[in-house]
Amino acid sequence: MKLKLFGSTLLLAVVSLIAPANADVEELRIGVVGNIRSDQGDIVEGKHEGENIELDIISSSPDFLNIIGSPRPYAMVSVATEGDGVNFGGIGVLWRWEFADGWALEPGFGYIIHDGEIDNPFPDNSPAGNAFEEDNQLLGSRDLFRTSFALEREIGDRFALQLYWQHMSHGQILDSGRNQGLDYVGVRFGYRFDPDTAD
Repeated sequence: MKLKLFGSTLLLAVVSLIAPANADVEELRIGVVGNIRSDQGDIVEGKHEGENIELDIISSSPDFLNIIGSPRPYAMVSVATEGDGVNFGGIGVLWRWEFADGWALEPGFGYIIHDGEIDNPFPDNSPAGNAFEEDNQLLGSRDLFRTSFALEREIGDRFALQLYWQHMSHGQILDSGRNQGLDYVGVRFGYRFDPDTAD
């Protein structure tokens, strides 16, 4: 049931991305990331072991986004390779700034849904509750904001390699209460259908 809801929502996200008549799919990316942050904010190996495999579809920027600097919309899905990992998917926008020949920075902002734990189902300070919190990030909301930042190196006209970081949390806006969030760092490989889109 959880995967069916996840798949349906992802399908709707992809459709909403491709729907604008003046936006075309420009780029496809595949990456691998690992969970790196504890619920105290320490940069350590996260509670969710194993990697996530991610797929991104990026479109051209439709005219109505010109007012915010013409970011490119994306749809993405992230699938955990271990049973205790968190699967998620969503939509957002990416800005691109080429700061040197073949090098670019890419900040992004979006919205995701996930199948991770929202809250502790056990009583506070009980043995079961403490064990549950030891093993799980408590995300507080089924839907989260996603911020990302990538450093890109172009490889020829059509390919690129990125080192990227992403943070997901509800920011006390989508919900209140528990908000331990998720942080991932990884690398991804991109293919541009049209080499001119990097200009």
